[in-house]
Amino acid sequence: MAQELKGKIVSNKMAKTVVVEVSRLKKHRLYGKFMKISKKYKAHADEQIPEGATVIIKSTKPISKDKKWRVFKIL
Repeated sequence: MAQELKGKIVSNKMAKTVVVEVSRLKKHRLYGKFMKISKKYKAHADEQIPEGATVIIKSTKPISKDKKWRVFKIL
């Protein structure tokens, strides 16, 4: 089963590639406070998607050196 993540597009300047920032909450080990952690993924997109759009990305077989994700759905 392919892994799915929900994130926001932060860059669409490359050809057929978008950069998606995925944010999640992580609890601090000692203090118990929740911290916002974000990570950026390069994903394959056939059509041009505007920056700021929320998308769902799905893991796939490696498309290139950095791209292992594909834009599945635009929300």
